[in-house]
Amino acid sequence: MNTAISINLRRIRKMKQLSQQELADMANISRNAYRSIETGDSLPRGSNLSALARALGISVLVLTEEIPRLQSLRFRTLHAPSGRQRAEKEQVVSDVAIWLRNFNELEEMLNERKSYPFGEGTFVGAEPKLAASEARKMLGLENDECIADICELLDGAGIKLLLMRSNLDRFFGLSVGPVDGGPAIAVNTEESIPIERQIFTAAHELGHLLLHAESYDADQAEEDAQQESEASMFASHFLMPNRGFRQAWSDSRGSDWVQSVLHTKRIFRVSYKTVLRRLIEEGATDDGIYEKFSFAYGSLYNKQLKFKEEPDAYVASRDEPSQLQRPDFIADRLGRLVMDALEKDLITASRAAEILGISVSKVRERVEEWGVFDAGRNAKSDNL
Repeated sequence: MNTAISINLRRIRKMKQLSQQELADMANISRNAYRSIETGDSLPRGSNLSALARALGISVLVLTEEIPRLQSLRFRTLHAPSGRQRAEKEQVVSDVAIWLRNFNELEEMLNERKSYPFGEGTFVGAEPKLAASEARKMLGLENDECIADICELLDGAGIKLLLMRSNLDRFFGLSVGPVDGGPAIAVNTEESIPIERQIFTAAHELGHLLLHAESYDADQAEEDAQQESEASMFASHFLMPNRGFRQAWSDSRGSDWVQSVLHTKRIFRVSYKTVLRRLIEEGATDDGIYEKFSFAYGSLYNKQLKFKEEPDAYVASRDEPSQLQRPDFIADRLGRLVMDALEKDLITASRAAEILGISVSKVRERVEEWGVFDAGRNAKSDNL
């Protein structure tokens, strides 16, 4: 019989690449006793549970917490061949499920649930470019307007956004449908992934939510190449509408063409490859543009771009920073809900720490820090 403890224990052990014997030895319990716990045949004594948690470097809560089952999950970025990779994928899903449950509980507690403007199935079967244009209109964006803050835009549309770090190979993002308390999008913010790619992932998953609402099935692991292509096309035109792109590209005529690419990508917060792909779509060039750009960029800045790299800020310092940084992509609504719930005494500091994944002392520090700003704001209001 599988229990929350047995499921969590097996997943975390495999992530840490430990055998049953190794973990049993670390916790100073017998192999048979450990195996009985992991298979769910028996529940551990409190002392053994604490010992296992210490051996794994986690809290007892992490071992005992029930993980919600997500049904409308789209997570098809990886065929995980090894036990560790499968465990890491399970861990990502577990983290998202717990985060989403906490988010929904806070929204309900504070009566702050936001409406989702897109009816399920509204865009199913739609051409991606047209869907991107219509979605922008529904969100109040002009047809040439740049998206300054996609996190705020998604938040305003009732789409919950989780920025998480994972070493899972080829994992950029996933999304969850409304039936499980979504819509929600999770984006991998691991340091090797450029911010531009993270922003694109958020828009890509929005494309799936709108174009492929019928395909959300947690048990389906294989990617659909056509749907991935459609979601990427949606993301490109959602972030960089044709009218705005053409105007920006036209305005930069006369500059070095490499710098024009960097300037355009900075305006729309996309990767340079997204700009090059759009030039190909527009019939202005062909697939050879990627190699030409790499060569011209190297000649101009005396630095070669790696395959997944975005142009670095210091390289283009003669003009403008070209690589986005962490403050360009942050999601903070869950933190705001936690602060509101704390102020209204709806949750404790320890519960706030649990939700945010930080220490209780850090929670109290944040409350103090923001209290200073709030005091200043209130004083200013009193003087008006």
